[in-house]
Amino acid sequence: FKTVAEEVPLLQAIMIRGAMTTILLAVMAVVRGAWLVRIPLADWKIIGWRTFAEIGSTYFFLSALFHMPIANLSAILQSLPLAITLAGALFFREKVGWRRYGAIAIGFCGVLLIVRPGTSGFDIYSLYGLIAVAFVVLRDLSTHRLSRAVPSVSVALITAVAITSFGAFGSAIEGWQPVEFASVARLSGAAFFIVGGYLLSIMVMRVGEIAVVSPFRYTALIWAITLGYLVFGNVPSRWTIIGSIIVVGMGIYTFYREHKLQKRIA
Repeated sequence: FKTVAEEVPLLQAIMIRGAMTTILLAVMAVVRGAWLVRIPLADWKIIGWRTFAEIGSTYFFLSALFHMPIANLSAILQSLPLAITLAGALFFREKVGWRRYGAIAIGFCGVLLIVRPGTSGFDIYSLYGLIAVAFVVLRDLSTHRLSRAVPSVSVALITAVAITSFGAFGSAIEGWQPVEFASVARLSGAAFFIVGGYLLSIMVMRVGEIAVVSPFRYTALIWAITLGYLVFGNVPSRWTIIGSIIVVGMGIYTFYREHKLQKRIA
């Protein structure tokens, strides 16, 4: 997606990728018999909040992605497991001991090292990355409350339609620009991967313990640093690396504490 940053306006890119994603999910919904499913009213309210959060996270994340090194943005997003663990404790009363609360606090200090507010490396797009984190927390908490009666592919399809509509509305206001076939092809490839991301994130957040599922997001940092270097020639700064190590380390520690607690209960 970042490769089209200088070729396609943001909202237009969101619409094109969203349209491709919607088509893929619609086909999948028909094949799996989830095209016409009665969704309980209580779940519609949750889906509404989840869709709002998905739109917000998409806009702020992709805005930041268009203007920031991919490794820096991914490092900021590594605070997600810590934020979700904290939110799970606050809103779902999941048990979190003082050690994990301490790990969360230290992890957020690592985020400050990555963002470095008050320095020349800090700009509005670093803040956009943090706002995207807040929206993803809301999205995952909403997903966790969905009943098993709602197929994951249906939730993903509703989300894709909403994001596509958001991009189309924004593009209509900004004005449509011609797009080359190569850009459309790359956005279509992004749509293929986003479908997998939608479905898997919904599935694991619905059936898994939030504090256990979240730490697996850290593998994204490895991919981000590798792709950022190979494709864009970006090398993370010393502070970004140090902050990332702190955040990832604290996330792994929270996972270890959760695993130890589960073994003790069993």
